[in-house]
Amino acid sequence: MSKSKFAVGALFGAIVGVAAGVLTAPKSGKETRADLKAKAEKKKAEVGKKAGEVASKVTDYSKDAKTKAEEIAGNVKTEAIDLKERSEMAVKGAKKGFFEKK
Repeated sequence: MSKSKFAVGALFGAIVGVAAGVLTAPKSGKETRADLKAKAEKKKAEVGKKAGEVASKVTDYSKDAKTKAEEIAGNVKTEAIDLKERSEMAVKGAKKGFFEKK
């Protein structure tokens, strides 16, 4: 059996199950709708809270990443300046050695 056929069958089964549950429920339609609305509002509040937590974590991670990137950039700049100075000294030494041998 292919995955798509299984997924379609599972979706169809879920729809039939929900419909059967609503039709055989001991509560009236009005009560059922009120319960569904209350549950939906509760889930909405939970999702909003989680979204706020995730946003806070993303902000914290972003700040940490920026700080680390700035630190690495500073280290690279320092190393580049050091390498440039050492290269210039090596060139001066090579020129001095070249001219002294003549």
